[in-house]
Amino acid sequence: MTPYQRFCKFLDALYLGGGVLASLFLIAILVLIVVQMLARWTGQIFSGAPDYAGYCMAAASFLAFAHALNRGAHIRVSILLNALGDKKRFWLEIWCFAIGAAAASYLAWYAVRATQWSHKFNDISQGQDATPLWIPQLGMSIGAVLLAICFWDNLIRLIVLKKHAIESSVVQH
Repeated sequence: MTPYQRFCKFLDALYLGGGVLASLFLIAILVLIVVQMLARWTGQIFSGAPDYAGYCMAAASFLAFAHALNRGAHIRVSILLNALGDKKRFWLEIWCFAIGAAAASYLAWYAVRATQWSHKFNDISQGQDATPLWIPQLGMSIGAVLLAICFWDNLIRLIVLKKHAIESSVVQH
């Protein structure tokens, strides 16, 4: 196995790790909802539960993006891609991955910057929980960086290996 192939396996494991973390945040949402229901039934107040659930939802969404991309769960224009010949498809996929990589990199850059600024200025949420905002923003930043890496990874794999890592969910004849 070449060093590049080992690196690709490492990146695939990284995307899977993001997906596993996302699933843990989804479980946390379930726990928060159940605890809030129990608190309501017993006449207690669990302030901040909706805020925490929102933070978990944002983290789950962003951490799952890279894993979902490589599993073919994002919307792709497969009908158009399958209708093109191999050469045209190759160039269209390079163009799409390049645009996706640029957009995801832009998102990651500003997500990380927002997290840094929130930490620097000790920004807290407006809800009853008064959580330092850099904590929930961290999940979004990590997920955005993973997505950018995933787009660049697929672009480079397509150029070098002539095949990206996205699993096709389209039934081919």
